[in-house]
Amino acid sequence: MMAQAPAGRSARLEDVAALAGVSLATASKALHNKPRISEETKQRVLDAARQLNYSPNKLAQSLVRGTSGLIGLVTSDLQGRFSTPILIGAENELRAQSTSVLLANARGDAALERQHVEKLLSLKVDGLLIVQRETNPRPSLGHDWGVPLVYVYGPSTDPDDCSVTCDNVDAGRMAVNHLISCGRRHIAIIGGDETYTAATDRTKGALEALAELGIEPAGPIRYGKWDEGWGRAATRLLLDQGVKFDAVVCQNDQLARGCIDVLKQQGMRIPDDVAVIGHDNWSVLTSSSRPALTSIDNETETIGRRAARYLMDAIDGNPHHGVEYTPCRLIQRESTLPLD
Repeated sequence: MMAQAPAGRSARLEDVAALAGVSLATASKALHNKPRISEETKQRVLDAARQLNYSPNKLAQSLVRGTSGLIGLVTSDLQGRFSTPILIGAENELRAQSTSVLLANARGDAALERQHVEKLLSLKVDGLLIVQRETNPRPSLGHDWGVPLVYVYGPSTDPDDCSVTCDNVDAGRMAVNHLISCGRRHIAIIGGDETYTAATDRTKGALEALAELGIEPAGPIRYGKWDEGWGRAATRLLLDQGVKFDAVVCQNDQLARGCIDVLKQQGMRIPDDVAVIGHDNWSVLTSSSRPALTSIDNETETIGRRAARYLMDAIDGNPHHGVEYTPCRLIQRESTLPLD
């Protein structure tokens, strides 16, 4: 049976010393890896600390586990509205496990990313989180680093790696199904940049949802920049070509803001005449939009937390493999109210 501290309190150094049969001073020296203690005595103290689940500070805990208690996190974009909440989610999860994070910004440069990985490994990190600023698949960094790696947001192309990202196909499906539930049947789609898998995945999900109901999208699906200017231009094309539509799926919130601007300029009421939904749930845009914009949240904090948890699992000898797609979440606001 595992040894325990007296009921009602956590283990103390005195308990470790007593179980190991050494003095307080010897127990302390062993836990802090001080010299002039035999390996046999040190191991006896570490075994006692492990049995008692004794961790007075991070150093003692890491000595017991044989790890540094440090995680390296390499991001491609510290300023990004996606990477920042991912970092927050990962740090919250790691802090809950008494693990510290060393952060490096690769600025989207593959060579700099590898340099940061090598530097963090020289600092004895137990594992690495590799965070991208978009969901496009990326090349693996390989498996010869001696510590586990988890890829975040931008999944690795190697199925033996562990990756965590958002489910953009389901997000596209979710957007259409929500508009259908609001009574809409003539749904147009304004795409973002086609070189991003976020755009093509959201289109795939939206078309699947429409096809299940035997509905075609209203008008052609066009791709362009992820900005309000393209949202305005694409909406004008729909209007100029006489496309009949009562709802628009915009593949990000900036596109939706541009779309709403043009619809309102044409005297159309939102959502009475046309319902509009965005993606990404960027609060700067959704809350200031008039009416407030319904959007789909990528759950980036959840992605960060889950990736950190999987990294800790791998450090503990239980690695995950393949890509995990985290479900997105619909946030309904006034731009998609149901028809009366």
